[in-house]
Amino acid sequence: MASVISANVCYKLVFFVPSASLNTCKTAMIAAGAGRFPGPGSYTECCWTTTGTGQFRPGDAAKPHIGALGQLEQVEEVRVETLCVGEEVAREAVNALKKAHPYEESAYEMYKLEDF
Repeated sequence: MASVISANVCYKLVFFVPSASLNTCKTAMIAAGAGRFPGPGSYTECCWTTTGTGQFRPGDAAKPHIGALGQLEQVEEVRVETLCVGEEVAREAVNALKKAHPYEESAYEMYKLEDF
């Protein structure tokens, strides 16, 4: 018997956001359909978060939300991981994240998942 996940193409969206913008970004990607687990429990708004330190140096043409041009910046950020069921949901979640994220270049990763 195939699992519910293997019947769907699933992706994991991972993104990094400053702590002050965490809820805005989570709300946006959840509204786009991310964070829903396709099992019989009908779980929604599922994600995993952990706090760490992000580092970057804005280049001469940057318009940084935090920090100054040419200066090394270290910021408390949150890593968020969530499930996206289906490519359309994955793409919509990324688009929503980009609109909600305060940085001009939002850092995110998308992984296609396999069920064993």
